Amino acid sequence: MRRACIDIGSNTTRLLVADCVDGGLVEVHQERDFTHVGRARLTDGMIEAAKIRHVAQVVDRQLRMARTLGAEEIRIVATAAIRGATNGHELTVAVKDACGLEVEIITDQEEARLAFVGVARTLDHRPSGPLGVADVGGGSSELVIGHPPDEITWWTSVPMGSGALAHRCLRSDPPATEELIEARRMVADALADIRVPRPTEAAAVGGSAASLARLAGPLLDGPVFTRSLGLLASHPAAEVARRFELDVERVRLLPAGLLILQAVAECFGTPLRLRRGGVREGVLLEGAGG
Repeated sequence: MRRACIDIGSNTTRLLVADCVDGGLVEVHQERDFTHVGRARLTDGMIEAAKIRHVAQVVDRQLRMARTLGAEEIRIVATAAIRGATNGHELTVAVKDACGLEVEIITDQEEARLAFVGVARTLDHRPSGPLGVADVGGGSSELVIGHPPDEITWWTSVPMGSGALAHRCLRSDPPATEELIEARRMVADALADIRVPRPTEAAAVGGSAASLARLAGPLLDGPVFTRSLGLLASHPAAEVARRFELDVERVRLLPAGLLILQAVAECFGTPLRLRRGGVREGVLLEGAGG
């Protein structure tokens, strides 16, 4: 069966359409819009009305695309920026009014679980020990450890993502040294009290990891983080975007995402490797009974 998932995140609203075959996924189409819901949060925690209308329009367009491509089952989920907003319900109502489907605001625990399932069930091998998964999003970062396909032994959700960190600290283009120092300090503070079990191997998913892999390859280790941050700190976002065929909006967020991924790799005690999977894949695989 062909299924689709629309994920309303803090930075982006993303669509994945895939055929669910023999417990696996065959990707048909994916797309994203930088809707920046997290950035549109007001001081009282409310999402701006204009942003709610914008997201509803984007979801409606993506839903129509999924139906055009033959998706028979479509789910819409929302993560950190919406569950943390004081008027998140207004966004779900606006989306339903626009396209007729309900939005599921998933908890941080469910987000972590789905991210793990999305990675563990799409791996091309069986890890020799515990698998770590790092899903760095725009408004939060989920760290999960377990055994494929779906046994989770430890998880945590850190209320810090690439969008929130970039918006708070990284105002220059390229980011200034003092801004990066402040951002690194904030990441360290957010992770300081977390004691992470050591996995045998670790996977990274999400927009920051995928974009960083475009710069330096799928293995994200200490030298890659250092080299990539040097590049991002010495060239304007538009130049990096042209060179590596990335969206300039993603490049502006990438230094923040890199700093979070680097700190997570240190917590795991092992390099991260970009893997297929994540929340959308987890949603589709569980929907298919995979």
